[in-house]
Amino acid sequence: MSIALAANALDGLKDKATRMRIHSVRSTTEAGSGHPTTCASAAEIMTALFFDAMRYDPRDPASEQNDVFILSKGHAAPVLYAAWSEVGYIAEDELLNLRRIDSDLEGHPPTTLPFVDVATGSLGQGLSVGVGMAHACRLDGNDRRIWVLLGDGEVAEGSVWEAASMAANDGLGNLIATVDVNRLGQSAPTMLQHDMDAYRTRWEAFGWETLVVDGHDIRALIEAYAKARESVGQPTVILAKTYKGRGIPCAEDKDGWHGKPIPKGELADETLESLRAQLTGASFEWTPNLPPPGNGRHAEPAQAEPPPYRPGGPVVATRQAYGAALEALARADSRVVGVDGDVGNSTFTTDIGKVDPGRLLQCYIAEQNLVGVAMGLACRGKIPYASSFACFLARGYDFMRLAAISSTNIKLVGTHAGVSIGEDGASQMGLEDLAMACAEPNYTVFYPSDATSAWRAIELAAGIDGPVYVRTSRPKTEILYGPDEVFEVGGSKVLRSSAHDSVAIIGAGVTLYEALKAADELAAEGIQARVIDLFSVQPIDRETLAQAALECGGKIITVEDHYAHGGVGSAVLAALAEQDARVRQLAVRGIARSGKPDELLDRFGISARHIAAAARDMLA
Repeated sequence: MSIALAANALDGLKDKATRMRIHSVRSTTEAGSGHPTTCASAAEIMTALFFDAMRYDPRDPASEQNDVFILSKGHAAPVLYAAWSEVGYIAEDELLNLRRIDSDLEGHPPTTLPFVDVATGSLGQGLSVGVGMAHACRLDGNDRRIWVLLGDGEVAEGSVWEAASMAANDGLGNLIATVDVNRLGQSAPTMLQHDMDAYRTRWEAFGWETLVVDGHDIRALIEAYAKARESVGQPTVILAKTYKGRGIPCAEDKDGWHGKPIPKGELADETLESLRAQLTGASFEWTPNLPPPGNGRHAEPAQAEPPPYRPGGPVVATRQAYGAALEALARADSRVVGVDGDVGNSTFTTDIGKVDPGRLLQCYIAEQNLVGVAMGLACRGKIPYASSFACFLARGYDFMRLAAISSTNIKLVGTHAGVSIGEDGASQMGLEDLAMACAEPNYTVFYPSDATSAWRAIELAAGIDGPVYVRTSRPKTEILYGPDEVFEVGGSKVLRSSAHDSVAIIGAGVTLYEALKAADELAAEGIQARVIDLFSVQPIDRETLAQAALECGGKIITVEDHYAHGGVGSAVLAALAEQDARVRQLAVRGIARSGKPDELLDRFGISARHIAAAARDMLA
């Protein structure tokens, strides 16, 4: 459709916007909950996008050739469903099933819908995901556009500006954002309300092409989007001045209506009557702007060469093995991308740059955006490995949570875990990262102890369809396994065992080596201890653990360089809940401090001498 729109075409588009408002009011009123006013402010924006700006096939929302739309302000889900109804994909009657337990039209957009790539609604995430998608399109050499709709209250989130900085720095001209500046937040007006000059100044300062428009003027929106689509080396933001509850007499530009449906009865009837009176009845014919045909994604086997490590060889840190494995995996599979947060020379993520510098994305010191970018890459068929110090990933935990809700295929690697990092001190020690990842039911969590198992963990992660977290350590450790050792999801390794074991010691990472030392110390006293390398924390090797409990008199010791809750000990306790077992958890209890790694392991009760003492105590 030309931007030189005929009057009847404009009237037809206005009717589309009005119908989206009607759908939003009807569906939320029927549900008895929802956000009709934030839908009403965005109706013209959605109309301009879906009926002019975007290139997509409305019959095939999941087509990889389509432009991508991200509703970052996910509470406006009803207007998204209304748009897909107006283009003919969702039956109008189906909209009345909003928020029902047997409907995919949930209160915030779920990925069970083919037109939703990632769950939204925890505000401030959509733009980061859009940055990742835009980079994926650039890597694939296609000209798809990524369209992100944000709310004005949402741009108070720091993650929005993390994403805005990266998009401008990387010249992502294929990324187009719209901010629905409707003035009102949930509990009060937004900080800037309708100060459009202030919004313009901020976005321009971040390096974006910035266009301010009347968000209820369809012609102005279409012209702005046409200009944005022509951008090559700079992302564009359309700042649309709108009114919350537009077209709803009882709620338009009035505080106190956020998240409140129009109640059934006289008020709902009057509202719908008022909206229907706005319809012009203009005839409207629409021809979708279809994308060009394409070949789709090319799946390749994600299998690297065997690890080069052997027992007796030089000591290697598991974080270093991660970098080497990532490089090897990238050579075998072009979908593999590294995402760094300015610590790549410590996490060794930069090794992937030896394969292709374009497949190493630099997010700088912005861990929320780091995870969000990885999510966007995964949504477009990449296998992203995003890494940082384990402690800093805590900043991005809400993004990790939404990745779980979306079942997004991200691979996160936390390095420098635990007190074993040494002198840097407590602020640099990831001691809660296993708890974060294990709390999400669909995360696979690996905790390798040596370079070989770290290499295999990275390789296994690529073949898992869903989020993965791999915990690695700073200290160099001895090689325990040869290159032919097989590791499995949900697997563990028994390193010491006998028919006379009286206690089982379960460790992972650096504490596995302390467990082996303790076993040697106990053996010298005539006490046989089984030593298990947990490797896969989630899912966990219940069979091996149950066997250990049975054969070791139910006496189990777990030892971990992690806080006491949510890590190795918690996982083992849960796995043995139905077994006759007594589990003694050795973990970091209390806030750590600077010191040498060995000193810290001992001070916080997870060194070999503490393990041996715990075993003696259990056997006394």
